[in-house]
Formats: sequence, structure tokens, C-alpha cells
Amino acid sequence: MQDRKAWLRSLIVDFLGTDVNRMGGNFGEEKMWDIPLVGFASGADDIFKKYKSPDVCGTEHWTPAEIFAKAYPESNFTEDELTIVSWILPQTEKTKASLRAETHFPSERWSRSRIFGESINEAVREYLVKTLREAGYEVIAPVLQPEWTRLENPQQVITSKWSERHMAHAAGLGTFGFCDALITPVGKAHRTGSIIIRLKVQPDKRPYTDIHEYCLYYTKGTCLACIKRCTPGALTKEGHNKMKCRAFLRGPSTDYNKERFGLDGYGCGMCQTAVPCENGIPT
Repeated sequence: MQDRKAWLRSLIVDFLGTDVNRMGGNFGEEKMWDIPLVGFASGADDIFKKYKSPDVCGTEHWTPAEIFAKAYPESNFTEDELTIVSWILPQTEKTKASLRAETHFPSERWSRSRIFGESINEAVREYLVKTLREAGYEVIAPVLQPEWTRLENPQQVITSKWSERHMAHAAGLGTFGFCDALITPVGKAHRTGSIIIRLKVQPDKRPYTDIHEYCLYYTKGTCLACIKRCTPGALTKEGHNKMKCRAFLRGPSTDYNKERFGLDGYGCGMCQTAVPCENGIPT
């Protein structure tokens, strides 16, 4: 099973080493994303049922078995045959440093990674699905399924039927911070992705027991550095106002990117840099 993990991990790492992983624009051939982290979770893990709680992801959030059955209705699989392969695409040091120096609006590097970086993440998903299906495996990328959609509920405000951050948490890759970003061994400036494959792989043990274990505020009652970095004031001691955050992204941030860099889209991420959890698990 360890060989299976190494094989799946190498598919992701090697793909990110190709020309698909490039900044473009004024930054040419520079890499968009640093070396990825990869984790594994079993489809039989009880944590996926807990995600259906209204105060986590909501009742409409899929378990791995639910979405896999939609994709392969004739497949006679069991939950323990399913493996969730989750990955973290870390921002490069150059991109983090460029945003770290900003105090109000995002840097060009950061905005490019936000606007164009998800297309690279999608390319990873598509590559894995194509490669693994050609190898004879039943496999899906849930967020690429036609049934996937974003959701809004009173508790979480904005969520979806398959939360990539929660998959990474289940796979032992990180816990959530005060601003809702996932704090990982390489920090919280990143993007996440995942697939489900019908292949038994030894799941990674989660090195934590609480969903907020790596956040200094939740564990020590200290820090809250992300509040000081939040341009629209969406982060306060009362929590994360996602609607205020979204309004800034779709308004001032989008306008700034277009006027300053000629980019069509939003970016922010101020709370992900110049904070103790920028580059790793804070102590």
C-alpha cells in the first residue's frame, strides 16, 4: 500500500513539474505553485458523516460514497475501497513575499495566482482522472462532477457539496484557522484539490484531534494577527463575516486588479501572509 501512495503522490508532483505550472504574464516561466503536499483518507472514515452537520459543511455536503455512487451507479463498491487523495498547492516564497509587503490590496503575483491558479488545480484533477481511468481504475474529481455546486446556509454562509479544504483536513494535511483558511505544515497560503479512487490505500493518520488545533487563537487565546491584515474588516473578534469578505472581493478588489494590473478577477489573501501561520504550523 505504501507503493500505491508513492505512485499516486508522484503523479501529482511530477505533473506540477511540467510547463502547466507557470505564472505567465510578467513572470513568464516562473512556477505558479511550489512542491505539493499529498495526503490520503479512507472513504469509510466517519469524519465525512460529521461534515454533514449544519455547523460544519451542511446536510447537502457529499460523503465520498454518495458522489462516487452518482458517478458509477453500477459499481458494487464498498466505502473502505474508496480512497480520497488530497493535495495542497503551496504559494511560492516570491508570491508570499510580494503580498507580505502589501497593506491594503493584493500584489500582482498574488492576484495572478488567484485568478489563473485554479485552472492549474483543475488541470491536476483532469490529468489524474484521465491517467487513472486509462490505467483501469474507477476515479472521479468531485468538484468536476456536473452535480457539484456552491451552497449557502445560515451557519456557514458559503460552502459547497464538496469542500476541498475539509478533504485536506480529513487526509491529515491541516486544521482551520480563525479566518477559515487551512493551516498546513507549509502554512495557509495555498490551494487544495482532491480525487476519489476505488483503490485501497493506507490512510494517513491525522496528527490532530481538533479542527482548529493549529490556530494559536483557538488553542492559546492569542494571536489574531489575521484581523490586522484584513482590508475590508471582515475579520473581527466576533469571527469571519464571509459576506463582507465576498463583497470586497467582487467589488474593490476586482476593480483594483483590472485598473492596476489589467487582470479580470479578484484577489486578496492578506490574512494568509505576514501572520505566524503563513509558512507553517505556528508555535
